[in-house]
Formats: sequence, structure tokens, C-alpha cells
Amino acid sequence: MSKTIDYRVRPGGRLAGRIRVPGDKSISHRSVMLGSLAEGTTRVTGLLEGEDVLSTLGAFRAMGVRAEGPDRGKLVIHGVGLHGLKAPKQSLDMGNSGTAMRLMAGILAGQAFDSELIGDESLSKRPMKRVSDPLGAMGAVIATAEGGRPPLRIKGGRKLRGIDYQMPMASAQVKSCLLFAGLYADGETAVTEPAPTRDHTERMLRGFGYAVQTAGARVSLQSGGRLKACDIDVPADISSATFFLVGASIAPDSDITLEHVGINPTRIGVINILKLMGANLELLNPREVGGEPVADIRVRAAQLHGIRIPEDQVPLAIDEFPALFIAAACARGETVLTGAHELRVKESDRIAVMAQGLKRLGVDARETPDGIVIQGGRLQGGDVDSHGDHRIAMSFAMAALAASGPITVRDCKNVDTSFPGFATLAAGAGLAIEEQDGQ
Repeated sequence: MSKTIDYRVRPGGRLAGRIRVPGDKSISHRSVMLGSLAEGTTRVTGLLEGEDVLSTLGAFRAMGVRAEGPDRGKLVIHGVGLHGLKAPKQSLDMGNSGTAMRLMAGILAGQAFDSELIGDESLSKRPMKRVSDPLGAMGAVIATAEGGRPPLRIKGGRKLRGIDYQMPMASAQVKSCLLFAGLYADGETAVTEPAPTRDHTERMLRGFGYAVQTAGARVSLQSGGRLKACDIDVPADISSATFFLVGASIAPDSDITLEHVGINPTRIGVINILKLMGANLELLNPREVGGEPVADIRVRAAQLHGIRIPEDQVPLAIDEFPALFIAAACARGETVLTGAHELRVKESDRIAVMAQGLKRLGVDARETPDGIVIQGGRLQGGDVDSHGDHRIAMSFAMAALAASGPITVRDCKNVDTSFPGFATLAAGAGLAIEEQDGQ
């Protein structure tokens, strides 16, 4: 069994300086996928070299795609076209990545060969019926383990047909999966969302020269097109920037600028929520890079106050809530989150695990079926378990900035899935963090 890593974080300190966090994970995944399926050579800069994205790249290499790198965020992909993938010799291991598994299911449903998607212990518990059911309606044949969990066994050579799918819940992964399957399906494939979700797939398909129609909440495409290689500059990941946005907000005298951060309007829920809580955030030098809006974000310490989080912001901040819970714990008054049941089926049950950890640090945190109620107060030191969830590990590390004693965060090895080098970058910005061999 591979060893685990714990974080030991001393209390206090402040965050300062200028930093650039790693590339956006969602865009990195999609750049590998579409670059592989395009005709010609795609050059990617700013790629996130985390384990999740490397799992996606490994899967395409196993299906005959040649790629050089990644090397310091640079990757050159020699695309094989929509119909150029070859049958892999073994199962495709998606590691810890639900994004990779769900999006790959849509691509593989349209191939001529059989395939199997597997993952680690955490991914093997995550629900996949949300993609296997609508893919089945398109004509795909996908077998799952009990309860619709991985592994996914996908039959090749099936004739797919476009569907008009009304999504029961907001999920960019489901939307993207079905649009990818739609590249191979007869006729039009359309997805209607109950609430807006990140639109990186639609933007990137257009960047690769594929026509995508958006009309209100409905997104659609026709099969029969081609993907043409292009260059992609991946912005810094707002999900990774979030830990520093929260840390600087709760640590007195902090003043930090995060460079080249993606501020796609479908991803800025965390900025909107922090501003509602009284955070001192400025967006500087806004610009557009490769079809994605980016900016530098300056954040300074502020006295936060509790709020009732607007439900329309939940899909726009779904990955950022572990860190936002730390902000709520340091705010004056009560913060209430509702409409976030999706948090219970992430890498961990993020509502339950965050509530447990906050209680261990002396915070009044009460779970509800689809959210949490947090009474702001003074964080104490303590020992918390991340349950192998990268975002929870980084959130509790930042909590030490406002804690009265040291915080030990257990089981942090999976941080490398989304933020390789987190502890080093955070220490350079002012967090008193050390990595230790896990117990």
C-alpha cells in the first residue's frame, strides 16, 4: 500500500505576494480529449500536470494517440480524428477522476471497439447512472457494477442516435458526456439544463471548429462535423485559487494577487459568494485567452459575515464549497447552504466530512440533507481527516491561518490529483505548512 501524507500547519501568519496556481483542471481534461480527437497537431500550454489529467492522457495514449510532454505545462498532441482511436489492450484507469470517467464514457460509447473504465477506491463508489442511463437512451450499451457504480463496460459498434435530454440535475459532466457522444450520434443531440453549469466543453468545441448552438438553457450539436487542431492556453484554475482567496480573507494583514485566473461566468460562484460575505476582492487586468475570460485577482483580509447562500450560485461554485465552509467558520454570524445535495457524491461526502472536521476544530456545524448550517466563531487547533479528498485537505490547511492552535490534516496524498506542489506554493505565500509521512 502506498504511503499517505499528512499536513501539519502552525496557526497564524498571513498570505502575501503574487502567485500563479496550476492550470484549470476542467479545461486541461477537455484539451487532452478534444486534441486527441482532432485532425492535426494541438499545442497546449498551462496544462495541469495533476494525476487526474495524466489519467486522461494515459487513456488516449493507450488508444493510439501520440503526445509529447507534458513538460512544464506544455503538451503537444497529434490528433487521430474522431474515428482514429484504437482498441486499448487493457482497462482504462481514470484514477480518482469522476470528470475523466464521465466524459470518457460519452466518447467511448461512439467507438467501434469494446472498452472498460476503472478507477481507484474513491471513484469506484461514485454514481455513474447519471451518464449510463441517458447514453443508453442514445443506443449505447454500458454495464456498471452494483448501484450504477464503476467499472463501466462499454460495448463498441453501437449505432447512436441523438436525443433531446432534459437533465434532472445540473451537471457539467453529464452535459459534456452527452455532447461528446453526440459527435458520434445520428442527428441532433441536445441537453437542457435546470441551472447553468460550466460551459468549457461548448467553448472548446467551438475553438476546435465544431458548431454548437446555445439557446437559453438548451445546448445542441449535429453529428457529422470534424474537429480541427488548435492551440490552447489553459488559465489558472479558479478552484485551486479559491484556497488562497479564502486564506487571505481570513488571515489578518493578508494581501495576495493570483495571476491569470480563469473567470468563466459559469465558474465565478465563489467570487460572488465571498463578495456577499464581505470579502475584499478585486479583478485586475481582465482579458480573454483562447475563448476563456481570465483576470488577476487581488484579495486582502476582511471581516466576513455569514449569509444565506443563494441557490442560483450553487452550481457555479460546486467544487469550491469545502473552502467556503472555512470562510463561513471564520465569519460573524450564521451561514446557511441549501440546494447542494451534489456535494454528498463528490470524492467524499463533502457535507458530512467538512461538518465532522469543523466540529473537531470547535465550530458549530450542522448537516442538512442538501446543505449545512455553520455558526461562525473562533477556530481551534486539532486533528482532522480529509478522507482522501483533495479539496477538503487544502481547505483545512488554510483554516490554520485563523486557528488558535496547530491543525493536522490526515490523508492528503490525493492533493496531487488537482494541485501538485500545493504545500510548497502555499508555504512560499506565507502558510506555515509542513508535509509529513502519514500515520
